[in-house]
Amino acid sequence: MMKPKLSIYLSDHVAERLTLAAKRPGSNRSAIVDAALDRFLNPERDASGDGALNRRLDRISRQLDRLDRDSSIMAETIALFVRYYLTITPPLPSGDQEAARALGRERFEIFVAQVGKRVASGGRLVADVMDRVSASNPDLFMRHVEEGAPLGHSMPEKATPSIQTTGQAPGHSPAGREEAGNV
Repeated sequence: MMKPKLSIYLSDHVAERLTLAAKRPGSNRSAIVDAALDRFLNPERDASGDGALNRRLDRISRQLDRLDRDSSIMAETIALFVRYYLTITPPLPSGDQEAARALGRERFEIFVAQVGKRVASGGRLVADVMDRVSASNPDLFMRHVEEGAPLGHSMPEKATPSIQTTGQAPGHSPAGREEAGNV
């Protein structure tokens, strides 16, 4: 079968790349140009390759959306915790500060060990908590809650139990802390 002859002009860098590609065993310049033009001019271009690329890009986009959502939730959680902690924690008398620092170091070491275990096991506490919260209370993130108001107090028509938090460690009473502050 006779193929039509075509003369074309290429830029220097494309001609160099074509010559380099034609040096591979089993290929020549005509076959490479023919295959490239066929792919370019075919209206049903390698749809499987484009489709696979689009699926990967969609998956990456969804993963980035989840990461953005998770990081926003973590930032808000940390900010609310810090504000709450700074608001409710009274300053300690100077005599109690060294014992508090020692207890803080011990608690921090336990915290770091727990984080290390979760990371090593592949567990994601934020995802676990969000799954539990959305399963038990799906409209929690849809309603408008006053900033800083305890959950359940912003919607009087719906009786939602709220957790009472004193900011105290288990076994410590608020009265004991006030007495320690007055010493």
